Amino acid sequence: MKIFESKHIYEADRVTIQRQNISSDQLMERAAEQIFQWLHLRMQGAQVPIHIFCGIGNNGGDGLAIARMLISNGYKVNVYVVNYSDKRSKDFLLNFDRLKSMEIWPIILGDQDEMPTIDLEDIVIDAIFGIGLDRPMADWVCKLIDGINSNRAFTLSVDIPSGMHMQANPKGDSIVQANYVLSFQAPKLPFFLPSTGVYVNQWEVIDIGLDMEFLMQQDTSYHLIGKQEVLPMYMPREKFAHKGDYGHVLLIGGSHGKLGAMQLAAKGCMRSGAGLTTVYVPKCGFEPMQTAVPEVMVETDTKERYISAMEYQLEAQVVGAGIGMGTEEATAAAFGRFLENYDGALVLDADALNILSENKQWLTALPSATVLTPHPKELERLIGTWEHDFEKLEKAQAFSKKHDVILLIKGAYSTTVYQGYYYINTTGNPGMATAGSGDVLLGMITGFIAQKYSPLNACIFAVYLHGLSADLAIQHHGYQSLMATDIADGIGSAFLELFKQEAPTASQEEA
Repeated sequence: MKIFESKHIYEADRVTIQRQNISSDQLMERAAEQIFQWLHLRMQGAQVPIHIFCGIGNNGGDGLAIARMLISNGYKVNVYVVNYSDKRSKDFLLNFDRLKSMEIWPIILGDQDEMPTIDLEDIVIDAIFGIGLDRPMADWVCKLIDGINSNRAFTLSVDIPSGMHMQANPKGDSIVQANYVLSFQAPKLPFFLPSTGVYVNQWEVIDIGLDMEFLMQQDTSYHLIGKQEVLPMYMPREKFAHKGDYGHVLLIGGSHGKLGAMQLAAKGCMRSGAGLTTVYVPKCGFEPMQTAVPEVMVETDTKERYISAMEYQLEAQVVGAGIGMGTEEATAAAFGRFLENYDGALVLDADALNILSENKQWLTALPSATVLTPHPKELERLIGTWEHDFEKLEKAQAFSKKHDVILLIKGAYSTTVYQGYYYINTTGNPGMATAGSGDVLLGMITGFIAQKYSPLNACIFAVYLHGLSADLAIQHHGYQSLMATDIADGIGSAFLELFKQEAPTASQEEA
């Protein structure tokens, strides 16, 4: 699914109005009707007080139109206009006049007015600001939003939580804490970033009939990755294939006390379908690896407790390195020599990234489309600090382009960055914040590359299945008890889930 920027949405509005021969007011009515129907379906006329806070732009116009429809259908509605400017949009004024013609007079809120009384059992509809907010809000508006949040009533935001910017949020500005967001036509990028996504509990896309041909033609930088996006990437197996057809992976890492990372990576690799997997570990890792993962082959370094050479006699389609490896001086030197002589597919994580951050001149030796999988602190060591998440994405993209690497930013909504595009994952849960989760993922990415997936597709596909495995696992373990081993063991179930048919809707059954 494409994630559109403000410029795309505004142009889509214009094109839709032109091609469908409708007015901007009719498009607003269409949007308001969709939200009204969403509410009406769930409330069924329940006489719960509804408080609608409207701005004075088009988002406020949506709010006024929703208010009119709710009132016309017998709901108890209080309407407030947040009077933050002397300017009014044309469609806001039109909907304001329609309410007045019904003898409904919205309460005008200014900088001297008190926060309206809202009970915990009430419902708040937030339609103060839309996607056009591009400057800091007045202090009194921030206090109003803080007041809405402090009431803790169920809050529904129209299109985007008020106060949330489509680009960097100003420091100190408040944002509506939305229990639910009904987003027009597509979700918005801030929903998926750590600093702004916390204000969105759940979101749903409302189709308001924007011109689909125009939207499909737009080349957007951001893509949301779900089941429909990864299914076409899947490469089925041939009936007469053998293990040699599915590649040989070499995993390099481990040190005394950190061999579990290599075991998890090896399991992730094999469970993803790699034909052969070899691990290169220090001598102390020979018996643990052979015992824990008998399916893999083991080569050992000359040193007992850490890696010092990275010398091996095999041909692998892809190498994954860094997990549990440590940053011993000899290990770092061996890694540098390895980079000088290796030009195949490569996936790097953990200590490989830490060593790179201390020896950035080695970045020039990375093969094209090397996959780097940093967690937030490892990312910071590579690209530098950032003031906000939007800047983080920009710096990650610049780093990716400069070094021709695929950069996976791990976390909630893990994001793969490459060649000017961002691929935002939709699977996964907080239970994955556990030791070893990233080790499994590195193994999965290498396993897919070995099977001839492109490095980019391997990364996107692995991240999706990794999160899906965790989503299935929490049904049995819950968040707190989820372990990386559970994720590795659940990869097969994730594959099966991927090919399950969706249950038909009522309308589909009738058809």
